[in-house]
Amino acid sequence: MATRDLAAESGVQVRNALLGIPAMYRSTVAHARRKPLGAAGAVIALIMILVAVGSRLAILPVADPYASVGDIFLGPSREFLMGTDVIGRDVLSRVLYGAWISLYVGIGSVLIGITAGFVLGIVSTYAGGMVDLFFQRVVDALMSMPGLILALAIMAILGSSLNNVILAIVIGMIAPVVRTVRSQVLTLKEMDYVTAARAIGARPGRIVFKHIMPNCLAIYIIMATYYLGFAIIIEASLSFLGVGAPPDDPSWGGILTVASRESPETGIWLLVFPGIFIFIAVLAFNVLGDALRDILDPRLRGR
Repeated sequence: MATRDLAAESGVQVRNALLGIPAMYRSTVAHARRKPLGAAGAVIALIMILVAVGSRLAILPVADPYASVGDIFLGPSREFLMGTDVIGRDVLSRVLYGAWISLYVGIGSVLIGITAGFVLGIVSTYAGGMVDLFFQRVVDALMSMPGLILALAIMAILGSSLNNVILAIVIGMIAPVVRTVRSQVLTLKEMDYVTAARAIGARPGRIVFKHIMPNCLAIYIIMATYYLGFAIIIEASLSFLGVGAPPDDPSWGGILTVASRESPETGIWLLVFPGIFIFIAVLAFNVLGDALRDILDPRLRGR
């Protein structure tokens, strides 16, 4: 009997999950129709991820981004859709491979920076007192310096590498994330359900992780999409200035650096195509973040 009841319960759960798929699909379509720019941003972001993974795994039919495949400074043609660079490398393959570097830095820095700032902001704000005061003074000190200047200083100390770029972006990202999360937690910690949980003797850890943190997940998702575009810009800026990705790596900022230094007039396509990809990627993640904010934030959901 117990086995039969367990099988029946499992069947009900599977059936409910399958019935929930059409509802999820309809909800996604409805949100896409209400926020067409956000849907377009999501599609572009998905294409960028697929292109980055495909170029990294050599699935896409493109040339080796590190090898010379033709004459130097060849303009866009049927053979080389984006031309060749200063040593005859295919610009299309380098731009597509640069998507992997941008996503590696962007997603890595967002996962570390947003998560660290999210946890620190919630814990320090709920703790209050001297703990909150100490963290807010550190946040004020970090926010007093522009993000790019702080990243440049860190890269000058640590040296040029992708992992150091991630660390530099994370350090500059934590402070604004903590400040944003703090404003939300200050409101949540005074809500009735938190007061009731505290009154019945719930431990601080349980209140933070069971009651406050789940109600801040919408902010986490929104900040992740926004700062992903921010991280791409910082990585491209650092590579353009020569302190980001190693010179041989085909990052978008590195391609712009070589183009501006070697061929500002004879190879204008070397400046145009990486710039277009940076613009599209950052715009896609920004409009996706705006759409998620409008959908997930209860105060904006009706607009």
